[in-house]
Amino acid sequence: MDSRLNELERCKGWIEDALAYGGGTHEYEDIVNSVLEGKMQLWPASQSCLVTEITLYPRKKVCHIFLGGGELQEVLDIYRYVVQWAIDQGCSSLTTTGRKGWARVLKDEGWESHLVLLEKRL
Repeated sequence: MDSRLNELERCKGWIEDALAYGGGTHEYEDIVNSVLEGKMQLWPASQSCLVTEITLYPRKKVCHIFLGGGELQEVLDIYRYVVQWAIDQGCSSLTTTGRKGWARVLKDEGWESHLVLLEKRL
């Protein structure tokens, strides 16, 4: 069995908890498929995980931290590895979306709020 699948299963609770705030764009199975297809990357740790994806824009390559869940300090520790990996991949920036509290938590890491996501449910 693919070791990524084992890690995804172990991290399932954190992934599902994070997806609960995502507005219904993805379910756990979508994350599994995207990781196994190489479209997303799983960053597992003992008590948390991150999921990233690289987005190619016409003039910019960005590493998007799609979701994170688990123990906060460990999430921040994983994030530091993601930064170096994103640089190695040729990304010029990182992005993430999340609850407002993340802006406070990530401020000391150099993150700035640039946009506001608005949604009208139909």
